[in-house]
Amino acid sequence: MDFSPVPTPAAAPADEENWRLTHLGRLLGHALRRFDERVLMLMARNVDVPLALSNLAARAQVGAAHIHITRHLAVGGSRLTDLAQSAGMSKQAMGDLVDQCEAWGLVLREPDPHDKRARVVMFTASGLHWLQAFRTAVSQAETEFRQAVGTDVATVVALGLEAYAG
Repeated sequence: MDFSPVPTPAAAPADEENWRLTHLGRLLGHALRRFDERVLMLMARNVDVPLALSNLAARAQVGAAHIHITRHLAVGGSRLTDLAQSAGMSKQAMGDLVDQCEAWGLVLREPDPHDKRARVVMFTASGLHWLQAFRTAVSQAETEFRQAVGTDVATVVALGLEAYAG
Protein backbone atom coordinates (compact mmCIF):
# COMPACT_ATOMS: atom_id res chain seq x y z
CA MET A 1 0.00 0.00 0.00
CA ASP A 2 1.11 3.49 -0.76
CA PHE A 3 0.94 5.76 2.28
CA SER A 4 2.57 8.75 0.68
CA PRO A 5 0.83 12.06 1.39
CA VAL A 6 -1.94 13.06 -0.96
CA PRO A 7 -1.07 16.32 -2.66
CA THR A 8 -3.40 19.16 -1.78
CA PRO A 9 -4.95 20.92 -4.75
CA ALA A 10 -3.77 24.40 -5.47
CA ALA A 11 -6.17 27.12 -4.40
CA ALA A 12 -8.65 27.71 -7.17
CA PRO A 13 -9.17 31.25 -8.40
CA ALA A 14 -12.19 32.92 -6.83
CA ASP A 15 -14.12 32.82 -10.14
CA GLU A 16 -13.78 29.05 -10.26
CA GLU A 17 -15.32 28.75 -6.79
CA ASN A 18 -18.12 31.31 -7.17
CA TRP A 19 -20.05 29.15 -9.63
CA ARG A 20 -21.24 27.01 -6.72
CA LEU A 21 -22.84 30.07 -5.13
CA THR A 22 -24.30 31.65 -8.23
CA HIS A 23 -25.52 28.84 -10.47
CA LEU A 24 -29.13 28.88 -11.60
CA GLY A 25 -30.29 25.97 -9.43
CA ARG A 26 -29.02 27.60 -6.26
CA LEU A 27 -30.56 30.95 -7.19
CA LEU A 28 -33.90 29.27 -7.96
CA GLY A 29 -33.78 27.47 -4.60
CA HIS A 30 -33.10 30.71 -2.72
CA ALA A 31 -35.84 32.52 -4.64
CA LEU A 32 -38.36 29.74 -3.91
CA ARG A 33 -37.53 29.75 -0.19
CA ARG A 34 -37.84 33.54 -0.06
CA PHE A 35 -41.14 33.47 -1.94
CA ASP A 36 -42.60 30.70 0.27
CA GLU A 37 -41.47 32.48 3.46
CA ARG A 38 -43.18 35.66 2.30
CA VAL A 39 -46.36 33.77 1.40
CA LEU A 40 -46.45 32.13 4.83
CA MET A 41 -45.89 35.49 6.55
CA LEU A 42 -48.75 37.03 4.59
CA MET A 43 -50.99 34.06 5.41
CA ALA A 44 -50.17 34.40 9.11
CA ARG A 45 -51.45 37.99 8.97
CA ASN A 46 -54.61 37.18 7.02
CA VAL A 47 -57.66 37.74 9.23
CA ASP A 48 -59.66 35.17 7.26
CA VAL A 49 -57.29 32.35 8.25
CA PRO A 50 -58.55 30.48 11.32
CA LEU A 51 -56.70 31.77 14.38
CA ALA A 52 -55.06 28.44 15.26
CA LEU A 53 -53.63 28.14 11.74
CA SER A 54 -52.55 31.77 11.72
CA ASN A 55 -50.72 31.20 15.01
CA LEU A 56 -49.00 28.11 13.62
CA ALA A 57 -47.84 30.07 10.57
CA ALA A 58 -46.71 33.02 12.70
CA ARG A 59 -44.63 30.70 14.91
CA ALA A 60 -43.05 29.05 11.83
CA GLN A 61 -44.75 25.73 12.63
CA VAL A 62 -46.12 25.64 9.11
CA GLY A 63 -43.35 25.45 6.56
CA ALA A 64 -42.67 25.13 2.90
CA ALA A 65 -43.36 21.40 3.06
CA HIS A 66 -46.93 22.11 4.18
CA ILE A 67 -47.31 24.45 1.24
CA HIS A 68 -46.94 21.35 -0.98
CA ILE A 69 -50.36 20.19 0.18
CA THR A 70 -51.84 23.63 -0.41
CA ARG A 71 -50.31 23.80 -3.90
CA HIS A 72 -51.15 20.29 -5.03
CA LEU A 73 -54.34 19.12 -3.32
CA ALA A 74 -57.23 19.31 -5.77
CA VAL A 75 -60.24 21.23 -4.44
CA GLY A 76 -62.34 18.11 -5.07
CA GLY A 77 -59.81 15.93 -3.25
CA SER A 78 -56.86 13.77 -4.20
CA ARG A 79 -55.62 10.31 -3.41
CA LEU A 80 -52.47 10.33 -1.32
CA THR A 81 -50.47 8.66 -4.09
CA ASP A 82 -51.53 11.29 -6.63
CA LEU A 83 -50.88 14.11 -4.17
CA ALA A 84 -47.38 12.81 -3.42
CA GLN A 85 -46.58 12.37 -7.11
CA SER A 86 -47.82 15.86 -7.95
CA ALA A 87 -45.67 17.35 -5.17
CA GLY A 88 -42.63 15.26 -6.09
CA MET A 89 -42.54 13.59 -2.68
CA SER A 90 -42.62 10.04 -1.42
CA LYS A 91 -45.99 8.66 -0.40
CA GLN A 92 -44.69 8.22 3.16
CA ALA A 93 -43.48 11.83 3.44
CA MET A 94 -46.76 13.14 2.04
CA GLY A 95 -48.66 10.87 4.44
CA ASP A 96 -46.80 12.47 7.35
CA LEU A 97 -47.70 15.96 6.09
CA VAL A 98 -51.32 14.96 5.62
CA ASP A 99 -51.36 13.59 9.19
CA GLN A 100 -50.15 16.96 10.50
CA CYS A 101 -52.57 18.94 8.37
CA GLU A 102 -55.39 16.64 9.47
CA ALA A 103 -54.51 17.26 13.12
CA TRP A 104 -54.59 21.01 12.43
CA GLY A 105 -58.01 20.75 10.78
CA LEU A 106 -56.86 21.67 7.25
CA VAL A 107 -57.70 18.37 5.60
CA LEU A 108 -59.51 15.12 6.25
CA ARG A 109 -59.52 11.68 4.71
CA GLU A 110 -62.75 10.41 3.19
CA PRO A 111 -63.59 7.14 1.44
CA ASP A 112 -62.98 7.35 -2.30
CA PRO A 113 -66.41 7.24 -3.99
CA HIS A 114 -64.88 5.35 -6.95
CA ASP A 115 -62.87 2.79 -4.96
CA LYS A 116 -64.06 1.81 -1.49
CA ARG A 117 -60.57 0.49 -0.62
CA ALA A 118 -58.96 3.90 -1.18
CA ARG A 119 -59.15 7.20 0.69
CA VAL A 120 -59.23 10.73 -0.67
CA VAL A 121 -57.62 13.71 1.05
CA MET A 122 -60.01 16.67 1.08
CA PHE A 123 -59.83 20.25 2.32
CA THR A 124 -62.01 21.00 5.34
CA ALA A 125 -63.93 24.28 5.58
CA SER A 126 -60.93 25.73 7.46
CA GLY A 127 -58.67 24.27 4.79
CA LEU A 128 -60.62 26.09 2.09
CA HIS A 129 -60.14 29.36 4.01
CA TRP A 130 -56.43 28.48 4.19
CA LEU A 131 -56.41 27.84 0.42
CA GLN A 132 -58.01 31.24 -0.26
CA ALA A 133 -55.47 32.91 2.03
CA PHE A 134 -52.74 31.10 0.08
CA ARG A 135 -54.15 32.44 -3.18
CA THR A 136 -54.25 35.98 -1.80
CA ALA A 137 -50.73 35.71 -0.37
CA VAL A 138 -49.31 34.32 -3.63
CA SER A 139 -50.89 37.20 -5.54
CA GLN A 140 -49.40 39.72 -3.09
CA ALA A 141 -45.95 38.08 -3.21
CA GLU A 142 -46.04 38.11 -7.02
CA THR A 143 -46.96 41.81 -6.96
CA GLU A 144 -44.04 42.49 -4.61
CA PHE A 145 -41.72 40.53 -6.92
CA ARG A 146 -42.84 42.62 -9.91
CA GLN A 147 -42.25 45.81 -7.91
CA ALA A 148 -38.80 44.65 -6.81
CA VAL A 149 -37.45 43.61 -10.24
CA GLY A 150 -39.68 45.58 -12.60
CA THR A 151 -42.54 44.43 -14.78
CA ASP A 152 -40.38 43.59 -17.80
CA VAL A 153 -37.95 41.43 -15.83
CA ALA A 154 -40.80 39.73 -13.95
CA THR A 155 -42.48 38.88 -17.26
CA VAL A 156 -39.26 37.46 -18.72
CA VAL A 157 -38.63 35.42 -15.54
CA ALA A 158 -42.18 34.01 -15.58
CA LEU A 159 -41.98 33.14 -19.29
CA GLY A 160 -38.55 31.58 -18.87
CA LEU A 161 -39.62 29.48 -15.88
CA GLU A 162 -42.77 28.32 -17.69
CA ALA A 163 -40.70 27.28 -20.71
CA TYR A 164 -38.06 25.57 -18.57
CA ALA A 165 -40.56 23.73 -16.36
CA GLY A 166 -42.24 22.54 -19.54
